[in-house]
Amino acid sequence: MGPGDVALTVLDSLRGPVGVQVTPTGRQPCIQPPQGRVFGWLPVIFIGVFFAWPLVTVLSHSLSARGADVLLSAATWRIVGFTTMQAVLSTALTLAVGLPAAYALQRLDFRGRRLVLALLTVPFVLPTVVVGASFRALLPAAWDGTLAAILIAHVFFNLAVVIRVVGGFWAHLDDRYEQAARTLGAGPITVWRTVTWPLLRPAVLAAAGLVFLFTFTSFGVVLVLGGPTTTTLEVEIYRRTVQLFDLPGAAMLCVLQMSAVLIVIVVATRLQRRLTVRQRLSRSGVARRPTRSTADRVLLGVTLVEAGLVALPLLALARASLRVGDGWGLDWWRALSVDGPSTRDVAAWQSLRVSLSYAVVTVLVAVLVGGAAACAVAYARRGGDALDSALTLPLGTSAVTVGFGLLITFATPPFDLRGSAIIVPIGHALVAIPLVVRTVLPVLRAMDPRLREVAATLGASPGRSWRSVDLPVLSRALGVGAGFAAAVSLGEFGATSFLARADAPTLPVQIGRLLARPGEVNSGQAAALSVVLVVVTALAVIATERLRTPGSGSL
Repeated sequence: MGPGDVALTVLDSLRGPVGVQVTPTGRQPCIQPPQGRVFGWLPVIFIGVFFAWPLVTVLSHSLSARGADVLLSAATWRIVGFTTMQAVLSTALTLAVGLPAAYALQRLDFRGRRLVLALLTVPFVLPTVVVGASFRALLPAAWDGTLAAILIAHVFFNLAVVIRVVGGFWAHLDDRYEQAARTLGAGPITVWRTVTWPLLRPAVLAAAGLVFLFTFTSFGVVLVLGGPTTTTLEVEIYRRTVQLFDLPGAAMLCVLQMSAVLIVIVVATRLQRRLTVRQRLSRSGVARRPTRSTADRVLLGVTLVEAGLVALPLLALARASLRVGDGWGLDWWRALSVDGPSTRDVAAWQSLRVSLSYAVVTVLVAVLVGGAAACAVAYARRGGDALDSALTLPLGTSAVTVGFGLLITFATPPFDLRGSAIIVPIGHALVAIPLVVRTVLPVLRAMDPRLREVAATLGASPGRSWRSVDLPVLSRALGVGAGFAAAVSLGEFGATSFLARADAPTLPVQIGRLLARPGEVNSGQAAALSVVLVVVTALAVIATERLRTPGSGSL
């Protein structure tokens, strides 16, 4: 915080009643941003009705004899054990693969660095069902339903988390700490063990916590690549709800999962606080050095190999969409426009229209509620941090739990939304709203409040001042948030599996259906539809990045 920021903070603390500024020279009229509660009602009501209420409903359903039976079942704890075990292995493998790439991409200077960075981070924005489909197209048939297939797909999907979180922190580590250790005669291994690792450890722990949560609650990847012996909590909740109609049992599993997630978050937060070492970080990032040493060349080579391996599943997906028997053709692409054998099936191509329509509604809801929430947090006199934390809760909750909660809460009149098209965008918006808030909030907080005072001096009313000063900046940030909301809606699979109507499946749900059916026609159509989903999602992300400006904040 610089001197100007300190001065503005002091001025804010001296702010008197609305419309009055207390200054050393007296009381002068000034313009205030709107009070947070003006914007806060909409997000509070939305989160309360569509997240808190379903969550309480899930908890109430778990308090039954059937829920207790599930809790005491040995099969349940085997599933819990496997879910935890695969998440631990996935996290360890992702860190082992990601740390060399994080170092090479953030500390070394080489040609094509930006391209390699983009390629290694693209998988994270892909829908999970596409990741599963791509590995089904790449791996041998003998790998279907195995733990190894799930682990490889999880590493592929979460590699970007380690590269972004650890690499971003690594890029700002002050080189003078390592230089001082070398001056005292320490070798490379000693420097790493005594200097670099202690400083880097909190960022590694943060990345590990995120990867563990993502893999512990993984649904699309496990559903597509897993089998009877690789059932996780997410898949079991889905199976009990959709196939067995065991709502109390599914609710108890949701409670178990939420409890485990909460424990991981609390433990990871405390460990980060305990292991954090106070240090001076370089604000602009350290200068990247050429790859001169043997160790640097080895790490760069490993990174380039990883980039090539990341590209393989996507290429295999495109290949599978064009492979027809022993030859090549567009048969699977043409089949996308043909209705399925069942009267409840719709043409696969129609799911693109459904996904786009849901994405439009999701964007409207997420931008409206998320924009209001960001304004409420930024303008709040008090309670802003509590609202910000509450808005983040859906991101820490399993998508399957969110979908299941909405399904059982809004299943009876007068709030029966099961046949309504709006329930799917609501589920998508619950995940997208925190991303909109994270995008818009830094922009609002970075605004100089003296701009509003200038507008007041020129005679602008509070409302006109907000429209002329805040709204132009807010609209661009909301455009970036809209892109994220669209990408979330297009790729969301966990909640949509519960909420989508049989005659109106989204792209991910349609892909999941096709992959669940045997036959070359179904797998070929699934590959072609996955390519469509990759392209549409990439266009949404590219549009978002074009709107992003330096200093506009990040997630």
